[in-house]
Amino acid sequence: MAVNFVDRVVLHVAAGDGGHGVASVKREKFKPLGGPDGGNGGKGGSVVLAVDPQSTTLLDYHHTPHRRATNGKPGAGDERNGGDGADLVLPVPEGTVVKNAAGDILADLVGHDAVYVVAQGGRGGLGNKALASARRKAPGFALLGEPGDALDIVLELKSLADVALIGFPSAGKSSLVSVLSAAKPKIADYPFTTLVPNLGVVTAGSERYTIADVPGLIPGASEGKGLGLEFLRHVERCSVLVHVVDCATLEPGRDPMTDLDVIEAELAAYVPDNSLGGRPLSERTRIVVLNKADVPDARDLAEMVRPDLEERGLEVHIVSAVAHIGLKELTFSLAKHVAEARAELEAQIVERPRAIVRPKAVDDAGFTVRRENTPDGEIFRVLGDRPTRWIRQTDFSNDEAVGYLADRLNRLGVEEQLYKAGAVAGSTVVIGPEENAVIFDWEPTMAAGAELLTGPRGTDLRLGESDRKTRGEKREEFHGRKDAQTAARETLAAERKAGHWSTVRDDDDE
Repeated sequence: MAVNFVDRVVLHVAAGDGGHGVASVKREKFKPLGGPDGGNGGKGGSVVLAVDPQSTTLLDYHHTPHRRATNGKPGAGDERNGGDGADLVLPVPEGTVVKNAAGDILADLVGHDAVYVVAQGGRGGLGNKALASARRKAPGFALLGEPGDALDIVLELKSLADVALIGFPSAGKSSLVSVLSAAKPKIADYPFTTLVPNLGVVTAGSERYTIADVPGLIPGASEGKGLGLEFLRHVERCSVLVHVVDCATLEPGRDPMTDLDVIEAELAAYVPDNSLGGRPLSERTRIVVLNKADVPDARDLAEMVRPDLEERGLEVHIVSAVAHIGLKELTFSLAKHVAEARAELEAQIVERPRAIVRPKAVDDAGFTVRRENTPDGEIFRVLGDRPTRWIRQTDFSNDEAVGYLADRLNRLGVEEQLYKAGAVAGSTVVIGPEENAVIFDWEPTMAAGAELLTGPRGTDLRLGESDRKTRGEKREEFHGRKDAQTAARETLAAERKAGHWSTVRDDDDE
């Protein structure tokens, strides 16, 4: 049998990766080294769930459960940034609940404009143009793009109906939906004809409400027997529950009172999601509909059990979907109960909850260092958004990029916290979560003598020990030399004037 309705799927989603930045140097005629001009990578596309009024099932995701957004484009030279990846928008029916693999609710998509970003695209890496600074004029590296989020989620469809029709298989629920609304469900005289919930819209005077036909329940439905457990989730949002009881059944051991007690026990055993604000099913408004009153024996049986049901405090209606008996009274009664439930819900919403802003503490470093004992020995794990992101952006095949990473971690205070945690030279340091971590042997910069460097990474310490004279010293030496030359000329001129340097001819030379 072909599957045409799916209300629960496991979806594997992956956002797009960010594009890599590029390291490039501008080259022009007569300017072989014109400076860095590498562009940034584009942002990866995100995976977005959006409510679509035309969507009624999760069937598409049942057949193709793997969905991925596009990656961002890498940057290029001449300061050209890469293009962003397109977001992947997945349409879902209204009333879809999004859960993670552990079963925690991430979002409840109610409303025609409801959207939820389930997987965030990765950031694009910076090019060397964006990394250039006064101290780093021509970086020879660029940052890599971040990988996008990848996770498994569970989508559960819970019908948004005001009234739910519940009962044993072939009790006449689908027939009631067809005569109370314009819905046209499949109707047949064998059990489990209805395999999917059917929704219909009912108008009673000025009231307008929705009614859902939930597939037949059997004993043990809350424990997974039959189809009940699969579709009891469609009752969670309903404020009024209608017990449809078959008064014309010929099955042994079946009678209206017994059928009602069995269904009530299953409702009490089912636990709805408290996080969705749902009350226990046993606390909802309940109405009993004794169906198939067009059969004489069924009518007599309905009249017989009606006083017993009313003694329990239940509202009872004797109807026939085939002969259209008692439908008008039932329609307006349901409208009254739905209006009361809506008014009660609005009264509970006294005021809109205030947005609470919790600023970070001034001493919050944004990361933590945790000392762990593993089978392979002691490790020091660094956890935090920024260190993990920086690790993912680093090209470890480029020494300059690794040095840039070390500078960033040092400025963040990672090295100081490692010392406080007890790490020494050679300790195993792990940055990032277990599933995607970088492991290395720690070499403190103090042990390497890097604390003596006053310039940027990559400068030679010997350059700071040069004996070259300053400009002031050179100017002073120049003026001193000029003054000495002037004094020597004046002394020579005075001696000539005094006759000390007169020419004497020797007789032997004649």
